[in-house]
Amino acid sequence: MKDSETHELELIRDYPVPLTRLWRAVTEPRQLIQWFGPEGLYIGDDSPDFSRTGPWSCTMIGKESGDPYVLSGEVTSIAPPTAGKGHVAFTWGWHGPDGRRGAESHVTFTVEATDTGARLTLTHVALPDLETAQSHSRGWLSTLRSLDYFILGPQTETAK
Repeated sequence: MKDSETHELELIRDYPVPLTRLWRAVTEPRQLIQWFGPEGLYIGDDSPDFSRTGPWSCTMIGKESGDPYVLSGEVTSIAPPTAGKGHVAFTWGWHGPDGRRGAESHVTFTVEATDTGARLTLTHVALPDLETAQSHSRGWLSTLRSLDYFILGPQTETAK
């Protein structure tokens, strides 16, 4: 977590994989459905698509409870990593049980080539308060453990 007082998150992961492999993992629906979301949840039939600008949504379902958690936003910017660095940025908002969308925040996945593979920098900004920032920090750390496993397989629990 970058600074709890600013209600922003920055999480960094390095992977020993080609940049294009990491880019596909964080943008393509068929890959996102396999890792996106905190442990204990899975994505229903509506995997997000971060490969194009426009609206996105998904429903995460509790593996034990079966409870649905609806999330949506708008992909606002995409820059494929053609020169060694790229990003996808999108708005983020959870829906309440009544279907109303809550506070909107902003997420960016930045990918870049490194000497040993590729780096993902996840930033989540404009979180409304400290409690929400802490909750999202736990969620993203759990989600990145799933990405680690998706990319690296069972050989490791977390990337560097």
